Amino acid sequence: MGNTKLEVIQGDITKLEVDAVVNAANSSLLGGGGVDGAIHRAGGPAILEECKQIRARQGGCPTGEAVVTTGGNLPAKYVIHTVGPVWHGGAKGEQALLTNCYRNSLRLADEKEVKSIAFPNISTGVYGYPKDKAANVAVQAVQEYLQNHDTGLKRVVFVCFDAENLELYQDLLPVQPS
Repeated sequence: MGNTKLEVIQGDITKLEVDAVVNAANSSLLGGGGVDGAIHRAGGPAILEECKQIRARQGGCPTGEAVVTTGGNLPAKYVIHTVGPVWHGGAKGEQALLTNCYRNSLRLADEKEVKSIAFPNISTGVYGYPKDKAANVAVQAVQEYLQNHDTGLKRVVFVCFDAENLELYQDLLPVQPS
């Protein structure tokens, strides 16, 4: 993890100056509510066009997997769309699927040689994943990936939608000197 800085902020992921933002998409890749809708609105039609091409090629995106498109009008060069699990009480493999969201997003980021990536709070909105559990999975998955892979990533930002998530992530991550 040595050279990669982990950060936590509360803010608007569509305005972040990073190489790639991660979208909490649905399997159709056609946009939706929450962060998905916000990214499509801010990024413009180019993102949806590429999503449609991916759909035509592979029929959407399965839960836990990730695909990459242009960032369109966003400051980010790429949008990595990943499909988080719907929470069904925790006994249906949700943790493994959510871990895969982070792992596969980071793998695509490395394939695209990005230096910075921003994650939203995947699955914690309408998909109902408990925020504390989701934050644990997110931080653990990212730290494990960084420890086990030779990565070019210099900065990973967890972008929190609300104060509750912000606090959960701040508790999990030691404050790093800037």
